[in-house]
Amino acid sequence: MVTEPMNMNGYYHVVCTDSQGNVKWEDGIENLVVTVGKNATLDSILGNAGAGAVLMGLKGVGTAVVGDTMTSHASWAEITAIAARVAPVFSVAAAGAKTTSTPTTFTMTGSATVAGCFIVLGGTTVPGNTTGILFSAGDFALARAVVATDILLVTYTVTIT
Repeated sequence: MVTEPMNMNGYYHVVCTDSQGNVKWEDGIENLVVTVGKNATLDSILGNAGAGAVLMGLKGVGTAVVGDTMTSHASWAEITAIAARVAPVFSVAAAGAKTTSTPTTFTMTGSATVAGCFIVLGGTTVPGNTTGILFSAGDFALARAVVATDILLVTYTVTIT
């Protein structure tokens, strides 16, 4: 399993001056991102707030890499043997994690080799469309053959550590 950790780190830099602008002192501190901050981040990104539609799609054979975008993911293509990308239904974030509250369902409209899944923010439901922001993509250990009328049930969880 390939993972690309999403850590959040913050840093405060403070300068204190007197009324004439003379520096009296300065300090810097590392901070922690608290759980409610992580939850709010996840809810705002994956809660359809400001990012546009959150949609899930299926990817074909090829490896997802950290530099992939919706307009440039040269090592893989999107599976188009589905009627549409699907909007996953997420539960409220808790403990710095957000997960789909029910599986996202894809009914295959033709034969394909499915190698993974992806999430796009602000894209369209049209499979193969390159608009939007690629949020995540992942690969199965083995690509799987599917045929028309097969149903894929996908659950997704993302965690900020």
